[in-house]
Amino acid sequence: VQLVESGGALVQAAASLRLSCAASGHTFRLSTIAWFRQAPANERDFVAGMYWSGGSTYYADSVKGRFTISRDNAKNTVNLQMSSLKPEDTAVYYCAASRVSTTSYSTAPYDYWGQGTQVTVSS
Repeated sequence: VQLVESGGALVQAAASLRLSCAASGHTFRLSTIAWFRQAPANERDFVAGMYWSGGSTYYADSVKGRFTISRDNAKNTVNLQMSSLKPEDTAVYYCAASRVSTTSYSTAPYDYWGQGTQVTVSS
């Protein structure tokens, strides 16, 4: 499975931005897909996740009500719509996929990772 993120940019606070993650390869193996982010000198933190087949979504408290994860089945793409962006949202955003069904916020269950896309929010 290969994951390729796109959509990162430099934006001002309060702006909106949409990230996309294109999945290819043996996607039938996937059960869960998620977004994580990592700011300089920080650990990689969970942002949002959903089951690959659709249905329930779950979010970190810091982004609830501002970010929305969704899947475009026709394109095998998972999107992260971000609104009301804050400077503290600045990070490299990674798409991750797991072969197991999980709602864990840990990176441990995730088998596949993209290369990351930079989001910078200026104040």
